[in-house]
Amino acid sequence: MTTPEAHAIAERRLCGLVNGLARRIADHVRDRAGTLDLTAPQATALRELSGPMTMRELADRMACEPSNATFVIDKLEGRGLLERRPHPTDRRAKQLVLTEEGAALRERLMELLARESPLAGLSQEEQDALQGLLHKAVSHT
Repeated sequence: MTTPEAHAIAERRLCGLVNGLARRIADHVRDRAGTLDLTAPQATALRELSGPMTMRELADRMACEPSNATFVIDKLEGRGLLERRPHPTDRRAKQLVLTEEGAALRERLMELLARESPLAGLSQEEQDALQGLLHKAVSHT
């Protein structure tokens, strides 16, 4: 049985590792984004735009408020990388859709993000296990 003190120490160490990994991933995204003349939030939006989606869906994927996602999308739209189109089933909503140029830039970004990723030292099996454990920890109530 662990003591409350031992539990607190273990939790602190784990938090430090998770935060360290998050910082390394954020730095990696920022560095790669800069080579494409994108900000980190713009790169994150492009990474997450794997297909047509609403602003709310994108904001959820980016883990940010819709107003922040809107600001980022306005910049990408201004560069001709995506368009807002009527939603096929919800006339109140718009879908975000990459243009041909946006899809090409996303593909380049995805290639850059895959190179020297902070997770590259883990096998696919280890990455899947880490993802499963983190999902379990985040989902536990």
